[in-house]
Amino acid sequence: MRKIIHVDMDAFYASVEQLDHPEWRGKPLVVGGNEARGVVAAASYEARKYGIHSAMASALAAKKCPNLIFAKPRFERYKEISLQIREIFYEYTDLVEPLAFDEAFLDVTENKLGIKSAILIAKQIRQKIKDQTGLTASAGISYNKFLAKTASDLNKPNGQAHILPEDAAIFLEKLPIHKFFGIGKVTAEKMQQLGIHSGKELKEFSLQFLIKKFGKSGLHYFNIVRGIHLSEVQPHRVRKSLSAENTFEKDLITSAEFEENLYPIYEELMGRIKRSGIKGRTITLKIKYADFTLQTRSKTLDQYPENETIWDIGLELLRQEGLPKPVRLFGLGLSNLNVVEEQEFLDTQLKIPFLREGNEQNKS
Repeated sequence: MRKIIHVDMDAFYASVEQLDHPEWRGKPLVVGGNEARGVVAAASYEARKYGIHSAMASALAAKKCPNLIFAKPRFERYKEISLQIREIFYEYTDLVEPLAFDEAFLDVTENKLGIKSAILIAKQIRQKIKDQTGLTASAGISYNKFLAKTASDLNKPNGQAHILPEDAAIFLEKLPIHKFFGIGKVTAEKMQQLGIHSGKELKEFSLQFLIKKFGKSGLHYFNIVRGIHLSEVQPHRVRKSLSAENTFEKDLITSAEFEENLYPIYEELMGRIKRSGIKGRTITLKIKYADFTLQTRSKTLDQYPENETIWDIGLELLRQEGLPKPVRLFGLGLSNLNVVEEQEFLDTQLKIPFLREGNEQNKS
């Protein structure tokens, strides 16, 4: 039986801004966008009281709260604090799986300090985060990642909760379907149409029925409502892509505006490539139009391109056909990364000796 902790920072981006700007503390604040354009990346708890949440259009957020403070994102600052927090995690275990700057899974079944109680470890971690960064975190503790993630939302902000193995079945039966981690709004609505409003009702349906209605995800839903989730904490997650994007204050209309505003995004991408040392063979242009429809255009090369080639291909993708509507957002990114190939190579190197040893043993 494993002991898994999910640590989730409370309104992380917004809390960092309030930490660094004392005059904003206790006031409704969002990170991202402005009163007229963009999307909310994070909302302080004061802003959430007005019904404001992440992914909401900034203009709508401003209507809901006329005194709302808009802060520009500072990802380097968020990364700096995130690394501080991660060092605290490593004091207890090397089995740390970051999900983003503000959350991570930890497997503390066998931890460096020999502490038997995962509940106590979570409490210590949260206190150290508070002491060293001035920020609060919430935590969930259980025997698998799904339940730990679910538990971390139960006593937010600045709290923690645990789900013991003997309590999991009853807890999941009572849990509203929309609170199951991994069941989004659309899926929850579809389940509710089938009469599934809680875990108890989900549990009544057969595996065959769930697969018929939800495809491969049906097996996942069948398992999680029974507290079954076998995914291990993965300390070495392989990056699959690298990108940069920008939402513009005014919609772009002309070809000259398109190219002029794409170049700073290319420069930002180049900065990220330089800092990470990552290369990619597929270049993708992301286009979001004023009506929020999304389009992507991609090109894959045989070799990893030089910096100038990435810009040339970005222009080629932009110019390959006219853009039919005003543009709200551009993004430029890389995939088919060298880090993925390196991981595949390492996996192969690890497997081959094992297979050879097995063959030799069979021959003997």
